[in-house]
Amino acid sequence: MNKADSERLAGALEHLGMSSVSNPREADVVVLNSCVVRQSAEDRVIGTLGHMKSIKKDRKEQILALMGCMVGANSKDLSKRFPHVDVFMKPQQFGPLLEVIGDRTGIDVEGCLSNLVPTHPSICSFVPVIHGCDLMCTFCIIPFRRGRQISRPLDEIVAEVGSMVNRGMKEVTLLGQTVDAYGHDLEGEVDLADLLRDVSNVKDIKRVRFLTSHPNFMSQRILDMVRDSEKVCEHINLPVQAGDDAILHAMRRRYTQREYIEMIENIRKTIPGVAITTDIIVGFPGETREQFKKSLDLITDLEFDKVHIAAYSTRPGTYAQRNLTDDVSVEEKKERLRELEETQKIVSARNNEKLLGQELEVLVDGAKDGQWRGRTRTDKIAFFTDARELMGRVVKIKVSRTSPWSLGGVICN
Repeated sequence: MNKADSERLAGALEHLGMSSVSNPREADVVVLNSCVVRQSAEDRVIGTLGHMKSIKKDRKEQILALMGCMVGANSKDLSKRFPHVDVFMKPQQFGPLLEVIGDRTGIDVEGCLSNLVPTHPSICSFVPVIHGCDLMCTFCIIPFRRGRQISRPLDEIVAEVGSMVNRGMKEVTLLGQTVDAYGHDLEGEVDLADLLRDVSNVKDIKRVRFLTSHPNFMSQRILDMVRDSEKVCEHINLPVQAGDDAILHAMRRRYTQREYIEMIENIRKTIPGVAITTDIIVGFPGETREQFKKSLDLITDLEFDKVHIAAYSTRPGTYAQRNLTDDVSVEEKKERLRELEETQKIVSARNNEKLLGQELEVLVDGAKDGQWRGRTRTDKIAFFTDARELMGRVVKIKVSRTSPWSLGGVICN
């Protein structure tokens, strides 16, 4: 979501006649887009702001802006902590920065705010379709920083995707904190399945993805659309967060381990060859070794294609911070993290080995170390060599080698 926000702001700045530079010392405007989902992410933001302070001393005319989830409803405390920052912007609220730039340059910025479609989208780009979240999981700061759940109009999203395709995008990922809740707040009977259908019909779009889903909103109608559409990729991210019912209840996740397992079974029954990824938090307040073991067993039994693992991090203002004791030591969190990562490495290696000798469709989106790089429909990274210019092309490769993290192969066409 932050990447999508940054691309949209960059497009607005380009409309003002600005261009990007790689060195912040050369920039007239520096924007730091912040994430605070975990303490480590916030620490990186604070460290970068400290680095920017010395640059600002040398370039007093430079505009430094902080945007994203670190900026809450009240930025007075941030102004005191970081007086060298000129502008603070909450997520998706780019107006304050553009107005400062407009005042300094004498440019009318109103038109820039009305069209925030990225000017130079990547081959694989992101489009936010639903902002905020209403679920209030006890560990999560997102609802406090991004607000209530609000779906964008379907026609507006389709038009934006069409514009980005015209500018070079081949694959779009539709984004939301709970993307499968899309449309529940709109008039009429509109949901993510309708959006996936209409976006898939955009001329020249090659692939459509969506994330992140929530188990409470994953409907059969959405699964049927993934199965039946030629453009929607067979890949679903469905965070479980924990394998123990008591921890799930303490997290306010609103489903049980058994209900989650049944969802996974139904997804695999509905969509042949689907890849499923998940998120897990280790060391949540009160989590015992026995309860952690259930998360370990879950990823072994369900054989996810990928697991995003994070150690619990206290977020100020959340229910967990106010009412629960962070009683799992840092050392124990690190050990649980290591155990899960090692277990998933074995599962991922086994899953990828099954693809040896298969022919897979790959959308080429880059190059690395003299090889083309792309992703399969199931979101696996693949590398291969070929002398032709293939950027943005969909090709087929025959898988000749695998690892837990990627595939290698030989082009077939």
